[in-house]
Amino acid sequence: MAKEAAGPDEIGRRYDESAPLTNVMNEGQVHLSYWYGEEDTTPLREASRRITRKVADALNLAVGDRVLDAGCGLGLPALDVAENTGASVVGITVSQTEVDAATARAEAARMQERVRFQRADYMALPFPDDSFDAVLAMESLVHAPDLGRALREFHRVLRPGGRVGLVEYTLESEESEARAVEEFFTSMGMANLLTLAGWIEAFAMAGFVVEEYTQCGPRVFGMGAKYVEAARGVRERVVTQFGDEAYAGLEGGLAGFFEVGADRVGYAIAAFGKPRG
Repeated sequence: MAKEAAGPDEIGRRYDESAPLTNVMNEGQVHLSYWYGEEDTTPLREASRRITRKVADALNLAVGDRVLDAGCGLGLPALDVAENTGASVVGITVSQTEVDAATARAEAARMQERVRFQRADYMALPFPDDSFDAVLAMESLVHAPDLGRALREFHRVLRPGGRVGLVEYTLESEESEARAVEEFFTSMGMANLLTLAGWIEAFAMAGFVVEEYTQCGPRVFGMGAKYVEAARGVRERVVTQFGDEAYAGLEGGLAGFFEVGADRVGYAIAAFGKPRG
């Protein structure tokens, strides 16, 4: 399902505002986390890095590959991909605050020669045709004001045989509940909540073929209590830097967000290829 979305400038302002708190909460990662079950005690940061590793594996990245991280957030996923695969990464975001934080993170890791960040809109990419081996889109297309346009841009900048790695929310509700879930996501500033089949269809319309997909919603969106627990673990830092009201908003927001449940909202990791011919 799709709704009319905020434009890039408004989305950028939202992330400018949320980035400092997100950085404290999950140390450079904006996307969700993956746990094997309630008994899994892996910290939030490392559970989030599991998602990055899974999508990088699906892309089959190699040393020397050039990767576009479309919606790079605060930069840690791009750094992880570069370090673990030997690829070089260009990260883009519509938030200048995120660009600055990600650039500082790359410089601190002494990886600025292979990982760089810039402010850009994935619906109008400032790169030539066939300039990347892979595109990474981690929870970014849910915000696309024009999903088809964004996917066509991905197709344009990918070389033939290149791949897109998608990490995204999926609609799992029965039809009678779908509108309520859609309205909930719209209230969170999101524009596109599709079924897994819907995501596959959207990519197909842009010229891609599906190569792999995994539905891991129960281990990601279904672990709401763990996100709240992680927030409580950084309570003192959040209160010190942002105040009691900010912390109350963080914990309450997380509890409300995940209350929707994994039976209504799933989470998929998928790979799509640009045909060679």
